[in-house]
Amino acid sequence: MGQDKKAYTLKYHRLVPADLEALDTFWQQQILVAIEDKLVTHPDLFGNTMRHSLKGCRTRRVGDYRIVFRVEHRTVRILAVVHRSTKYKGVEGRI
Repeated sequence: MGQDKKAYTLKYHRLVPADLEALDTFWQQQILVAIEDKLVTHPDLFGNTMRHSLKGCRTRRVGDYRIVFRVEHRTVRILAVVHRSTKYKGVEGRI
């Protein structure tokens, strides 16, 4: 009955480290905790589905930031970390 806490593996888009480096250390930590504690275990429960050009992707809110990700089999691909005011500009190019 015990489930593996890390049921999904993580893969980061090559630009995600730059997304994170642009943020304050506090938000970097909050976002990494959300990814490692929530998205790795149950990405379907902790992410909202997206529409239009980002259909098939999901988003998780952390303060004013959004983690954009996609679930592919047992892998969670982190595509971007963006401020909500950007309206996901440029994220579709990372899919």
